This record gives sequence, C-alpha cells and structure tokens, in this order.
Amino acid sequence: MHIMEGFLPADHAIGWSLASAPVVAYGVYSLGQKVRKHPEYRMLLGVAAAFTFILSALKIPSVTGSCSHPTGTGFGALLFGPTAMAPVGLVVLLFQALLLAHGGITTLGANIFSMAIVGPFVAYSVFRLARIFRLPFGMAVFLATFSANLMTYLTTSAQLALAFPDPVGGFVASFAKFASIFALTQLPLAFIEGLLSVLIFNALKRFNPQELRKMKLLQPREVQP
Repeated sequence: MHIMEGFLPADHAIGWSLASAPVVAYGVYSLGQKVRKHPEYRMLLGVAAAFTFILSALKIPSVTGSCSHPTGTGFGALLFGPTAMAPVGLVVLLFQALLLAHGGITTLGANIFSMAIVGPFVAYSVFRLARIFRLPFGMAVFLATFSANLMTYLTTSAQLALAFPDPVGGFVASFAKFASIFALTQLPLAFIEGLLSVLIFNALKRFNPQELRKMKLLQPREVQP
C-alpha cells in the first residue's frame, strides 16, 4: 500500500498532505485527552502502535510504485477510536520511510490518508454497525479489520488512478487496473489480518474483559463476573 518516495506528482503529494493534516492534528488532541483521562491505556496504545508497525512492514511486491501488506490500523481504531490512529500512523509511516525505505516522505500524506485515516474509520464504522446488529464480538472484529484492510487498498488504487489515469479509459479504467492487481495479494492478506485480529482480541477478552467493556467494545452481558 505504501506509495514509494517520489512516485506521486508534486501537486498530488501536497494535496493528500493537506487533506490528512487536520485529521492528524485532531487525532493528537483526542489521543492526548484520552491518555490524560486514562493513563493506564498507554501500554495498550504502545501495543497498537507496535502491531501496526510490524504488520505494515511485512510487504509483498505488487503494483508498480506500491506494495501489499497487512495494515494493523483496524486493531488500534477499535481500541482508541479512528482519529487516534492518524497520529499513530504518522509516526509508523515516518519511521518506516526513514529506517526501512518503505513508503516515502513526499508520499507520507497520501499514505497516511489511506492507511491511517480511511482504514481506521472503516474499521470503527463496520464494528459499530455489526454490534448494532448484535453480531458476535469475534465476527464484528473480523469484519471490521478485514474491511479496513480492503478499503485502504481501494483508496491507494484511487490515489494512483487519480495521479496516472488511463490514456483511453481515464480514472475508471486506471482504478480497475490498480485494484484488480492489488486484489491478487490483498484479499488473502486482509483475511489473515482479520483472523489475527480476532485471536488478539479474544486474548484481551479472556485476560482483561473489564478494560474492553470500559472501552465500550464488550457488552456487560459478555463479561463474565
């Protein structure tokens, strides 16, 4: 998903940075409020950041100028809300660009928008919707993290299609080309990320159910006394 350094035209790189900046700024504010109110969340926030860093560093070559990998941002979005993952994603993507040459500085805004904004908002929305329809906790986690992964890649496909439209078919033909190539690797990766997230949340549910209930992830009836 990480679009490589220098791959986007300058006006696109600036545009995506401007689009991401307000969400990152609000994310810093909301995350600070949350940690000040619940300092005990710091360790869990570190786990969410590490989970995102490790999963999103496991890259597989895919579309020219980008790659495929799990994202890990859906996990943190369910715990801390979607805006919290914007600053977390900024730190993760910045370190990956500087230390691993994975992504880039000029494409940082575009990568934040797809992985740390769209993905987390989709994860949070799908999870809440699934819980409204009373789906089991594990099913809701799977659908949320699976959907977040896929929507991240559809967003990257749209970003690449906007920058490099097909000479004949324009944006739509270019989007279809990028998305279909991504799908070969991304569908199984999204499935794996969904299963992995369920395993980790089941472990949290087993060993720290009260914390998940306090975060409004579990219903009182799902927490055993």
